[in-house]
Amino acid sequence: MTTVTTQVSLDVRKRDGRITSFESARVEQAIERAFRAEIGIADGQPIEAALQQQIAEITTNVVNQIENRPFSRDGVDVETIQDAVEIQLMRHGHFSVARRYILYREQHAKLRALRAVESEGTLQAPRIHVKMETGEKQPFDATRMRRRIYSAVRGLEQNCSAEELVEETYRTLYDGITPQEIYRAMILASRSRIERDPDYDTVAARLMLMVIYNEALGHIHPNEDLAEVCQRQFEDYINVGIEAKRLSEKLREFDLAKIAAALRPERDAAFPYLGLQTIYDRYLLHVEGRRIETPQYFWMRVAMGLAWNEEDKEARAIEFYNILSTFRFTSATPTLFNAGTLHPQLSSCYLSTVMDDLEHIFKVVGDNAMLSKWAGGLGNDWSNIRATNAHIKGTNGQSQGVIPFLKVVNDTAIAVNQGGKRKGAVCSYLESWHLDIEEFLDLRKNTGDDRRRTHDMHTANWIPDLFMKRVRENGQWTLFSPDEVPDLHDLYGKRFQERYEHYEQLADEGKIRMFRRINALELWRKMLTRLFETGHPWITWKDPSNVRSPQDHVGVVHSSNLCTEILLNTSKEETAVCNLGSINMVAHVKDGKLDHEKLRETVTTAVRMLDNVIDINYYPTAEAGNSNRKHRPVGMGLMGFQDALYALGVGYASEEAVEFADESMEAISYYALLASSSLAEERGTYETYKGSKWDRGILPIDSMEVLEQERGLPIDIDRSSKLDWQVVRDAIAKNGMRNSNVMAIAPTATISTIIGVAQSIEPTYKNLFVKSNLSGEFPQINRRMVQDLKELGLWDSDMIESLKYYDGGLLEIDRIPDDIKQKYLTAFEVAPQWLIECAARRQKWLDMGQSLNLYMSEPSGKKLHEMYFLAWNKGLKTTYYLRTLSATQVEKSTVDVNKFGIQPRWMKNQSASANIKVDRDKTAQSNDLDQLPEQQPEAKTCNLDGDCESCQ
Repeated sequence: MTTVTTQVSLDVRKRDGRITSFESARVEQAIERAFRAEIGIADGQPIEAALQQQIAEITTNVVNQIENRPFSRDGVDVETIQDAVEIQLMRHGHFSVARRYILYREQHAKLRALRAVESEGTLQAPRIHVKMETGEKQPFDATRMRRRIYSAVRGLEQNCSAEELVEETYRTLYDGITPQEIYRAMILASRSRIERDPDYDTVAARLMLMVIYNEALGHIHPNEDLAEVCQRQFEDYINVGIEAKRLSEKLREFDLAKIAAALRPERDAAFPYLGLQTIYDRYLLHVEGRRIETPQYFWMRVAMGLAWNEEDKEARAIEFYNILSTFRFTSATPTLFNAGTLHPQLSSCYLSTVMDDLEHIFKVVGDNAMLSKWAGGLGNDWSNIRATNAHIKGTNGQSQGVIPFLKVVNDTAIAVNQGGKRKGAVCSYLESWHLDIEEFLDLRKNTGDDRRRTHDMHTANWIPDLFMKRVRENGQWTLFSPDEVPDLHDLYGKRFQERYEHYEQLADEGKIRMFRRINALELWRKMLTRLFETGHPWITWKDPSNVRSPQDHVGVVHSSNLCTEILLNTSKEETAVCNLGSINMVAHVKDGKLDHEKLRETVTTAVRMLDNVIDINYYPTAEAGNSNRKHRPVGMGLMGFQDALYALGVGYASEEAVEFADESMEAISYYALLASSSLAEERGTYETYKGSKWDRGILPIDSMEVLEQERGLPIDIDRSSKLDWQVVRDAIAKNGMRNSNVMAIAPTATISTIIGVAQSIEPTYKNLFVKSNLSGEFPQINRRMVQDLKELGLWDSDMIESLKYYDGGLLEIDRIPDDIKQKYLTAFEVAPQWLIECAARRQKWLDMGQSLNLYMSEPSGKKLHEMYFLAWNKGLKTTYYLRTLSATQVEKSTVDVNKFGIQPRWMKNQSASANIKVDRDKTAQSNDLDQLPEQQPEAKTCNLDGDCESCQ
């Protein structure tokens, strides 16, 4: 640095009144810092000689300007010197640097206004006051704020700067700020740095815990033991909740001292920040806006709410609590919302069949409202409703078909949300032979008559195997009105095919009034086109769902649920109900392999918890209670599959991942069936057990053979096993089963967020992205990836910029080794064949289904056709969302895109999207499956960043 040697005999008056000598070197340093900040040159890095010379010239001019100032015997004040710097920067044409310097002055002016500045041993009175809840204003205590930030950073100093957080928090404060807003400022300062290092997520979580403890427990003195405080105040929490009518009186029946002694508040440290923010916003009980629960009170309330019918309720509650609070298993959202409350509606999903009767149609609509009110996701089967222009005997008129009723269902879902906590959500199913199927496919379009559109309701195709065969053969398909073919709805497999072909013959003979023939491939193409354009209807299959159902002796599966994993019988008398929960897979991986003993223990306890839901549950409708108590189905699922693969050092796109999907699902199935059979020995079998597949000795793995026989085609799936299934067969033969259905893999969108693992069976969406949900927008970074890159010495600011530029993908970052790239492939980088293969291996062990999202980065009609046919050929029962890359991506406003010098993948995809536009009228007539129309710009296709959490 070229130091200006000009010395001016001046006194400088500091802001606190002290007098010091003027030093031109300090002026030069300030100017240099402004240039470095503007240009982006880090401290310590050399500056070009020409620039250094400019800085020296500006400094000289500042000194001259100060020398020529009007005389003052009190000395020149600091503000005058800084004014001179600004003026000289602008005179030399460095306007952006001057702007940077002005902003710097403003920020530090605010810091000085907020800090208690030392002056000759005394403290200057602060000008900022904090507005308390009572309305009283108190002086802002900067020391207290600093102490809390430093406490949150303790142990993480290597990666996190407490001083940076303090300074950023200072900048956001103002006179009259509330304590809650101060905490929010500290948390925002931390979470904005999560992309820099995941340890900032831990800092934000610790600060969030302070917020929760302050509300639920009051001020805790630094010397007090948190565990002691939590245990001491637990009974008060129960009493306050009961008095406020937020908790059930039944909780007083527990030995509260024994329960309180089991609390482990240190487990709060395992929560990620977003998990804490989520439970704070939506799960922790509150009275007049004040949370009365800590996270451990929350887990214990759920555990007690599931144990109050147990003989030794305290021991069971503690057992349940230990499984929940250690993140080994998590109950579904309705259970977490309502367990232990006055209205324990704990079930996740409701499925109903609508009869072709006006009274029953509107009864189901009313039932939807009641079920949605108590936080249930809905699935409605509408295939019974006669088609448009069908004859109505009672009035001698013509039917308007199913579409107008679906509009009513859509609007009901909007009007009645889920307990005021999340949006109402319903999915309507229609079989592919229904005469209104083509209008049904268009329900989510943004064009056409809005009275025949349902923009907020999900839709799904319920497809028989015969249709898939006709598509493959490029054959004809016949559409019927259900009133003329009334038994098709209840038939599947070979019996459906025989009856359907009989009705086709009757139509040819003129004995059926309403029917229409179309090319099966043309209808299939339209299904895929609408799926690509609007995200709906989803593709689900009737025959595998029924042929493999354990309850085929007492009814028919007419649809799935909102998230396509539940497959239960429905009828006019029965609304199917399912009670869900999910195993955290990564919590059961130890030393590079699956920990079977721990998994057995978790699954056994979890099945008991799920079974307890059935007897405790509040049922909004008689049909729901009737069905659930009679058949007692539960849905054990899993989450954190991707995290488990990371722990194993395995990439999703690999044979090892497929094998682990097989092994892990076999183990869950094995222990879950044993657990249900053990409960049957203790509590008795479910009412309709006699005659079920269980009773007939047919396990899920055996039903694959039955499906193959019914379909008349081979199902390409490995059917090997690793465990001794004779043990399970013997147990069921001896004891029976407590539950008609035991396993279903739900999306887990929210509960996985709470415990900080990947959703369900999903691959990593992106390694760096911003997640949007009802709680706000949150930066998310792959912590395991960061750790691996740190170990390789690759984690730095350049890597962060590269991740932003490439939208969280690693493939195009040359510095990263290939094995790391393969391990951390993102969802759109994993070929969908791997997802389907993993799902197929799981499906052979499942008695219900799985919420299987499929990803495609460069979709085409041919690729979609091949993908969905592969899923069908592999014996899958359902699929869920089709996720495709949009044509535009998030603006990279903080990334210097010029430094990369190449076109990123997201820009290439944008160009590719522009090339797949075709004439929509020609699409339906062409047999070329390569082409797809453009996605509708406002279509509500699934956005993974969105809040898709209707069941979980």
